[in-house]
Amino acid sequence: MNKQKITDVSDLNVFKKAYQVSLEIHKVSQNLPKNEQFELASQMRRASKSVCANLAEGFGKQHFSKPEFKRYLLIAIGSADEMRLWLHYCLDLKYIDKITALRLKDDYQNIAKMLTGLHKNWQ
Repeated sequence: MNKQKITDVSDLNVFKKAYQVSLEIHKVSQNLPKNEQFELASQMRRASKSVCANLAEGFGKQHFSKPEFKRYLLIAIGSADEMRLWLHYCLDLKYIDKITALRLKDDYQNIAKMLTGLHKNWQ
């Protein structure tokens, strides 16, 4: 089996997935009510982008310290879990429909699982 060499954070499937979902979150958050743009919408944009940012920052540092990369992976997992909470708020406040909320929550659950696997197996 040929394994692709990972030379950049964008080579990681979890980064690709997290980045695509963060773009969708950005768009969804722009449709939240005006009174939520500086609160909930802003938190959503920051948390979704935090998953990608922590992957990128940790990946860059892993050349010097593997434990440091793993620490950033744990932070990214926390941000993915945070996104699930914000989506729960959006659903309960009826800012987004149930199908969208559940799909995005599932996306973040899968991202967290991917991050957990990466944390466990990164050498």
